[in-house]
Amino acid sequence: MELSKKAMSIKASTTMAISSRAAEMKAAGLDVVSFGAGEPDFNTPAHISQAGIDAIHNGQTRYTPAAGMPELRKAVCDKLKRDNGLEYEPAQVVISNGAKHSLINTFMAILNEGDEVIIPAPFWLSYSEMVRIAGGVPVIIYTKKENQFMMTKEELENAYTEKTKAVVLTTPSNPTGQVMSKADLEMVAEFAISHDILVIADEIYEKLIYDEGKEHISIASLSKEIYDRTIVINGVSKSYAMTGWRIGYAAAPLPIAKLMASLQSHMASNPNTIAQVATITALNGPQDCVAEMCVEFKKRRDYIYEREEGIPLISALKPQGAFYLFADVSGTYGKSYDGQEIKTAADFASILLEKKYVAVVPCADFGMPDYIRLSYATSMELIKEGMDRIEAMVKELK
Repeated sequence: MELSKKAMSIKASTTMAISSRAAEMKAAGLDVVSFGAGEPDFNTPAHISQAGIDAIHNGQTRYTPAAGMPELRKAVCDKLKRDNGLEYEPAQVVISNGAKHSLINTFMAILNEGDEVIIPAPFWLSYSEMVRIAGGVPVIIYTKKENQFMMTKEELENAYTEKTKAVVLTTPSNPTGQVMSKADLEMVAEFAISHDILVIADEIYEKLIYDEGKEHISIASLSKEIYDRTIVINGVSKSYAMTGWRIGYAAAPLPIAKLMASLQSHMASNPNTIAQVATITALNGPQDCVAEMCVEFKKRRDYIYEREEGIPLISALKPQGAFYLFADVSGTYGKSYDGQEIKTAADFASILLEKKYVAVVPCADFGMPDYIRLSYATSMELIKEGMDRIEAMVKELK
């Protein structure tokens, strides 16, 4: 029996594979420090968790509309107006099982077979696979470190063809941590409007920005013309430490939102009802918890970047947001550790894990094969220990 060629063509998630291997090693009793998965180490704030508990006790355990509870869709609209200056009606909002689900809904709603989607590299590895699942073709722009990994107008124009349907933006970025400026966004908006294409704006890390003078701007807020062409993707996983609750959302032009809701009704029905209730509290309740986590992430960002700067043969831009350090390890190529030569970032990561018990993500699947990603969404104690081990390995290279 022949199975799906499309399914077999999809790459497995590198981040999940690294996390799985690190977990296996930990289970075997090894002292592994993991910089792998992008998951805050904080507990979900107590008032949000309590809302979920209350939902269970109050019998809020039944189906909701496939696109989400009306109260939650309204809470999302209120949040988008309050935080991003965006006006949406609840019918334009679709609540899904995490922002990843919102993204795949989006690609399936907008793409026909062979449609192209421009994705700037480095990118979150699932974007290109999702485009392929939906029948589209990812077109990668390989951005440059000297441009802070931002696309240029020339690069965008060179990537455009008659088959281009959309461009993907992530700000702050996973994996670089860079934040798009208003000028960057205006350039992309002008490009999208002039070519009449869509923008998919992944804003899941919007609350995690650390530097003075840097702010999150939703591209959809720049003008009505770009608002009408933008699908905003967000969720509560990163900002509220609610990764396991699996609630994301999309806000889109009404025809697209309706298609997404219809698709979801057949593929998954509604997201977890209890988690939806908790998310209403997250969005409508006090936001001090978000600010407190952001302060702690900034301390970790400052420390891990300072440590990286002191390690020879490795270089990185200082992250402005999210919780990742994106480090170039090509300076180690041609050197060896314990007889094993380093030829790629994957080699570096493999040796680091097996010899020093430190898990990092090699970024070939993110479009940048000379880089590794380190998530600093873990305790300062573990960050210190992990960076000590990385520094030791690099200094022991021959």
